[in-house]
Amino acid sequence: MFGFALLAVSPALLISRMIAPRRHSNPVKFLPMECGQVPSGVGRTHFMMQYYAYVLMFVVFDVMAIFLYAWGSSLLNLPPSATLPILGFLAIMFGAMAFALHLSKKKNIW
Repeated sequence: MFGFALLAVSPALLISRMIAPRRHSNPVKFLPMECGQVPSGVGRTHFMMQYYAYVLMFVVFDVMAIFLYAWGSSLLNLPPSATLPILGFLAIMFGAMAFALHLSKKKNIW
């Protein structure tokens, strides 16, 4: 079995070694490219953080919508005691949203 494994794997390793690109064959190939173009200017720019709070709110509400849809689709089949966990969930999510809205007004912290 081990011999068969060696026989099956060795041609693949040999062929990949033969057709693999050489490490230092052409230094231009290893330059960083931006969509096929040679990069120009500074690679890192200033990112506007004033919308960061809104992005966080979008993520929070996206996850919340998924859970609310699952809860709402099975609402008629759930016992009344299942409402309390979803109310706790909504309280936590709206608390997080209120905190994010509070932080969005403080633009000097971003």
